[in-house]
Amino acid sequence: MVIKTDELPVAAPADGAREPSSQAGGKGRPGAAALPSVVLLNGDCPESLKREERATEPPRENGLDESEPGEETTGQEVIVIQDTGFSVKILAPGIEPFSLQVSPQEMVQEIHQVLMDREDTCHRTCFSLHLDGNMLDHFSELRSVEGLQEGSVLRVVEEPYTVREARIHVRHVRDLLKSLDPSDAFNGVDCNSLSFLSVFTDGDLGDSGKRKKGLEMDPIDCTPPEYILPGSRERPLCPLQPQNRDWKPLQCLKVLTMSGWNPPPGNRKMHGDLMYLFVITAEDRQVSITASTRGFYLNQSTAYHFNPKPASPRFLSHSLVELLNQISPTFKKNFAVLQKKRVQRHPFERIATPFQVYSWTAPQAEHAMDCVRAEDAYTSRLGYEEHIPGQTRDWNEELQTTRELPRKNLPERLLRERAIFKVHSDFTAAATRGAMAVIDGNVMAINPSEETKMQMFIWNNIFFSLGFDVRDHYKDFGGDVAAYVAPTNDLNGVRTYNAVDVEGLYTLGTVVVDYRGYRVTAQSIIPGILERDQEQSVIYGSIDFGKTVMSHPRYLELLERTSRPLKILRHRVLNDRGEEVELCSSVECKGIIGNDGRHYILDLLRTFPPDLNFLPVPGETLPEECTRAGFPRAHRHKLCCLRQELVDAFVEHRYLLFMKLAALQLMQQKASKMENPTSLENGDPPSSEPKPEDPPGPEAGSEEEGGSASGLAKVKELAETIASDDGTDPRSREVIRNACKAVGSISCTAFDVRFNPDIFSPGVRFPESCQEEVRDQKQLLKDAAAFLLSCQIPGLVKDCIDHAVLPMDGATLAEVMRQRGINMRYLGKVLDLVLRSPAREQLDHIYKIGIGELITRSAKHIFKTYLQGVELSGLSAAISHFLNCFLSSYPNPVAHLPADELISKKRNRRRRNRPPGAADNTAWAVMTPQELWKNICQEAKNYFGFSLECETVDQAVETYGLQKITLLREISLKTGIQILLKEYSFDSRHKPAFTEEDVLNIFPVVKHVNPKASDAFHFFQSGQAKVQQGFLKEGCELINEALNLFNNVYGAMHVEICACLRLLARLHYIMGDYAEALSNQQKAVLMSERVMGIEHPNTIQEYMHLALYCFASSQLSTALSLLYRARYLTLLVFGEDHPEMALLDNNIGLVLHGVMEYDLSLRFLENALAVSTKYHGPKSLKVALSHHLVARVYESKAEFRSALQHEKEGYTIYKTQLGEDHEKTKESSEYLKCLTQQAVALQRTMNEIYRNGSSANIPPLKFTAPSMASVLEQLNVINGILFIPLSQKDLENLKAEVARRHQLQEAGRNRDKAEEPMATEPEPAGVLEDSASQPQAAKDPSSPGLQG
Repeated sequence: MVIKTDELPVAAPADGAREPSSQAGGKGRPGAAALPSVVLLNGDCPESLKREERATEPPRENGLDESEPGEETTGQEVIVIQDTGFSVKILAPGIEPFSLQVSPQEMVQEIHQVLMDREDTCHRTCFSLHLDGNMLDHFSELRSVEGLQEGSVLRVVEEPYTVREARIHVRHVRDLLKSLDPSDAFNGVDCNSLSFLSVFTDGDLGDSGKRKKGLEMDPIDCTPPEYILPGSRERPLCPLQPQNRDWKPLQCLKVLTMSGWNPPPGNRKMHGDLMYLFVITAEDRQVSITASTRGFYLNQSTAYHFNPKPASPRFLSHSLVELLNQISPTFKKNFAVLQKKRVQRHPFERIATPFQVYSWTAPQAEHAMDCVRAEDAYTSRLGYEEHIPGQTRDWNEELQTTRELPRKNLPERLLRERAIFKVHSDFTAAATRGAMAVIDGNVMAINPSEETKMQMFIWNNIFFSLGFDVRDHYKDFGGDVAAYVAPTNDLNGVRTYNAVDVEGLYTLGTVVVDYRGYRVTAQSIIPGILERDQEQSVIYGSIDFGKTVMSHPRYLELLERTSRPLKILRHRVLNDRGEEVELCSSVECKGIIGNDGRHYILDLLRTFPPDLNFLPVPGETLPEECTRAGFPRAHRHKLCCLRQELVDAFVEHRYLLFMKLAALQLMQQKASKMENPTSLENGDPPSSEPKPEDPPGPEAGSEEEGGSASGLAKVKELAETIASDDGTDPRSREVIRNACKAVGSISCTAFDVRFNPDIFSPGVRFPESCQEEVRDQKQLLKDAAAFLLSCQIPGLVKDCIDHAVLPMDGATLAEVMRQRGINMRYLGKVLDLVLRSPAREQLDHIYKIGIGELITRSAKHIFKTYLQGVELSGLSAAISHFLNCFLSSYPNPVAHLPADELISKKRNRRRRNRPPGAADNTAWAVMTPQELWKNICQEAKNYFGFSLECETVDQAVETYGLQKITLLREISLKTGIQILLKEYSFDSRHKPAFTEEDVLNIFPVVKHVNPKASDAFHFFQSGQAKVQQGFLKEGCELINEALNLFNNVYGAMHVEICACLRLLARLHYIMGDYAEALSNQQKAVLMSERVMGIEHPNTIQEYMHLALYCFASSQLSTALSLLYRARYLTLLVFGEDHPEMALLDNNIGLVLHGVMEYDLSLRFLENALAVSTKYHGPKSLKVALSHHLVARVYESKAEFRSALQHEKEGYTIYKTQLGEDHEKTKESSEYLKCLTQQAVALQRTMNEIYRNGSSANIPPLKFTAPSMASVLEQLNVINGILFIPLSQKDLENLKAEVARRHQLQEAGRNRDKAEEPMATEPEPAGVLEDSASQPQAAKDPSSPGLQG
């Protein structure tokens, strides 16, 4: 009756949507009548096209793994690079020659890298490449090599080793042996991170083309584990990191380590010995190996007897792997298998991420011997990562030189941004390592005689200082508390000035690291700063918060260029001698000219204006909105600033207001001109007088918010009106002047709002002549504080009600707040507003996330000071004790103090010289759960201004509906704790949940600047714009170009690349190219897992998209396991009661319906219905759709009464919301009729049976499984992928076009195989994105704001 599943047209989503009757609603049975035309239209040409393509190019579908991540860029590199690639032949010893595709602008070195990664040549590191007998230089570009062309033969020639080369070789062999071992990812080393996608997809997804047709009906096991089913209460932790089969490593060797006989004595050096290795093979044979200039061979030494003479046979081999292959059969067999597995993994599982991602859980790992790791720990490792060994990197020089690179055209900018990004991520890694070394006490202070808090450190050319108030510098601002927040404020300043990127103005490389309760600031060092006093060096700004102030013309000129984008007002202040000094930044921003002649600015902690809501100033009153909300409130420190996003939003708000005021008056003028020109003089002033009163008012604000979308359109019109009027008429100038005055603009001829960051700064005085300006600035600051409360916070709550943003955990909520310029200290205010909102029920998820965030942030503040009192040997005991007090129901946990014999009695004599992390008190051990929770409530009240109603963790869970596992995840992520992966019994009252063995590690939490790829981002945005206008092809090309540029700047792994891949996948899916969609989305999932974390809400999103594309490619069991994974992660991260869960469960229910698991399907669909009803309201269209989906399953089960009941509910909603004549309503009523007929038929049959008993002549009832096409169509609808239906005329044209193409193809078939499969896609018939299903805003701060 309906298309049989195995003939599903490949372009199903597109055709379903072209027939009006098959839209979204009841394509149950009635739609079948319309089917033949659909098949004719679309099943005809594209299908055959698809089939051919499948026949001719199988590799394309499977091409996922073949190319290294950089390679897919060669296709579209048109803009950047004009050269095309060519292939060369490689001759390596011992293997068949093979050809390699290269591009002219690659370096010779990159071929080396490829050979070191290939399965058959990976064991070589020390070789050179020769062309016609000439050695190629490592660092030259291929295009500069004479005689290198298509088909040239490159010979691999083994080179003699040096100590450095031998070390590199051993390290490389160790990396090959450990290539599948995840311990580096669990330990957070070398930018390794976890990915679990391959566990759920059973290998690669690219082979969809090869699967046999009709796969859908193969029996697949669909039952999820108990804990994934709707309504399950248990939230296990172990499935978070499932055991990957490849991780049980194949043991190739038992031990490979440096021998104790190193380094070789002089006479052996002169025989060419470089170093000695000790190996125990898997067969338990112990051998000693010499690394010599000629290669590796066995010697006769033992553990206790040195005999460097070669053994017989000595097995001399150029590579260590070849040697081990000869002496150990197990090694030979397992190493080959290991390398095969290694190259089969997706490249994205192996590439290093740009910044380290830490995992908050890890399984119990056995600690294995590892010579390389041991060596790294003992050598300072300073010289290792450099190309120039023995020389530390001059970070400042590198950071500043990359900024000075030229940027006139695209290739130059790409080179510059790539260099900036690379140096930056290297600097962040080095700074993090240094900060940990400082706190662990492994670095000597430069002022060792001072008290611990005052100490400063230099390591690896980076300057480290601790977040304490040294020499009462911040006495007036809140002491240590202010000193703790100053570094992050300063970092925000650095980020901002870097983004403005003014030539000639330099900032320091800055990284802020929180580790073990201490905050460490790492900065690059200004050349010459350490030789002279600060007083002598500072030539601009103030070192004592405004008592002595200096200025400098060159600095004013440079900073003036930043003042417009940063909205900073150039202003004058008085110094201690009463002289006026002109500044273009806050006073504590210091300018220093380094010995390198560069102009540096530092201490940017007050780049943005102060937040008056948290800065009570005697004698100043705030606007009414603030006082109503209980502000100003005294905060712990006086460094509270507004966020840059808020300043921008406020200025934009004022601009709209300015346009409205100006245009309104101009219109009035025009109108009055028309009527009677004379009355203008009298009519004008009144109309402009009342204006200044209303802008700051809440009414203006809220009305403005509502109209802001249409407002922007109006503004364009208004701007034109004003422009056309410009200057001709003195009256219109008057109008502009009035409007400027009303919105607080600093210029009276144009709109220009800027802030003076020194207003309300203690200790800063302004000259008499500026009093009026200061008064205006004070008013502007008050208005901005009011704007935050009256516009931004209500705007955020409204967006949450409309599901325009869908945060799922603390980090995504914080991100959504920050995007609107709302600081985290307003979290209590946001929650108050949620509580008072009329739609309180629909904000339940926001409230839960907010309360969880409030509790864990308060706990983090307490934990920070708690940890400062713990010495290293008591760390795991202290952390597990804290977690027990925080989360365990056990009433009186006891802390395990480190054993007494470890604590020496003579300790206290050397108090002053202890490293910062070595406190020796045991005060932490007396903490009790009651005390901790009392402190948490106190902290929530003091810091966030919110009253928590709970005294224990169980009350908190009960009152606010929180999950302990979620709280554990949040506190671990915020503080850097890593715990053992196991099931914790939080609720046991008999034993504490955590023991000290459960705390595995504590990681740093790192804040740094994220350099941007600006050109790539512009391409990306224009691509998005094109897609939204419906030009999919052009959009696709632009996004592809953006992807190339992103890859060029960031390398292969980055959040923004992830967003790019997601959009590309979606576009390919809409254009019917499922294989491409699958390939791109698989990369997006892997990248999201690696860069953002395996359970980050963004990753959950990516899993859902991938499941949809898998289903469309007939990989049903994979689609299900991906959806189950997404559901498990959502349960862990938030719980069941989240709007996103409705979408997830609808997806799962639909897929289960498709594989005829009706009862299971109903459990998920009914849960989705309940959640949708709660969050969207019972009258929402989403709920109507949900009812329809449930009805379809009941229909398949032949339970018509229930089906009718649900469809009626849906019909009622459609009727009330859309009216009788809407096609949705009609579809629903059609479906109701169809159901009624079926129900009647069933009843008739039943009666027949009752009457005639078993002899009854019953026509068999037709219960058909839902077709895959109809399931896919519903999946597209709920996932917000809508295909625009075409009119009849379009259809006719399309048919004609298809037929014409078809004839052309028939003709060209012999010559040439079919071109693009979807060439039939008419351009503008693109896609409408249903943004409600895309919680895109809840993402990493740096990723581009994508829709979908």
